[in-house]
Amino acid sequence: MKTFLRIMAVLALGMMIFNATMIDWDMPTEGDSLVAIIGILASGSALLLIWILLLSLKINAKQKGKDF
Repeated sequence: MKTFLRIMAVLALGMMIFNATMIDWDMPTEGDSLVAIIGILASGSALLLIWILLLSLKINAKQKGKDF
């Protein structure tokens, strides 16, 4: 599960970078730029949730005395 979560985190980071390249900085809130901004926010939220899940699994493993 640890490797799966890390792969998902890398994919979310990749989506953030890809969407950042799609933003038209002259008009960032119109057309495809708005979709790219929403994609960046969604990918950032997913990355944050994955990070929280990894931290909670590490805490749980420490409480049980196991290595994560």
